[in-house]
Amino acid sequence: MDRSTIENGVEDAQQLPATDDEFGGVVVEMKEPMDPDIFRSLLKTSMSQWKLQGKKGIWIKLPIDLSNLVDTAVKEGFKFHHAEPEYLMLLKWIPNTKNPIPANASHIARVGAIVLNDKREEKMGNLRGIWKISTGILHQGEDITVGVVREVKEETGIDVEFVEVLAFSQEHNVFFGKSEILFLCMMHPLSFEIKLQETEIEAARWMPLEEYEAQLSIQERGLRECIKKLCIAKVERGYSGLSPFPVTTDSNGNPSYIYFNKDDLNRV
Repeated sequence: MDRSTIENGVEDAQQLPATDDEFGGVVVEMKEPMDPDIFRSLLKTSMSQWKLQGKKGIWIKLPIDLSNLVDTAVKEGFKFHHAEPEYLMLLKWIPNTKNPIPANASHIARVGAIVLNDKREEKMGNLRGIWKISTGILHQGEDITVGVVREVKEETGIDVEFVEVLAFSQEHNVFFGKSEILFLCMMHPLSFEIKLQETEIEAARWMPLEEYEAQLSIQERGLRECIKKLCIAKVERGYSGLSPFPVTTDSNGNPSYIYFNKDDLNRV
């Protein structure tokens, strides 16, 4: 526990351990077990001090083994912000103004793989009677170019390499109210023998584009029509999608990418 001090340096009161964030708030990261009554007392004292200091957003990170403190924090005005498998993050906005802190992530990112063989047949998987391209959610920290290769391999056993992003779509209320961005990626096959992964899909085969488009699922008819047009435009007219280029690198050496049409950018 920390202690706050008054101007003459005399110890005033115990506080919860906290670090300042870059937006004028503090982050309390609880790590050690604590009795809820002691936690409530320290939280009240800490909140009084933070108000005097002009702090704004107060974050409390509770690991799953300290879930007994959640009720106490909620009763002191904290609300859930987001949760991960191992912790819950709570937030309280102190000023009497509108809370400007963004809500938890509003979108999930999905990739879809378009893989054509020499016969202009698309690799398809069957799930609940509908033939579809390989799709899947990107893992945390996973690049588009890596995730889409993984998804194809997991579903069909085919090795592919990333070419470019042909297009992307946005759909709302997909997963517990979250929106979804789907990146349609053109892939180049490095192998052609399908090795079905039964834990992922029910069947897989190479399918002519016309047969794929003709399926009767109303929900995906528009998307399938666009995929067929994109494939034809790419093969017959040299349609150019978006390619990744590194722009920054984080403290761990991981690059960030910007995607753009390199052909038109370099055209004189």
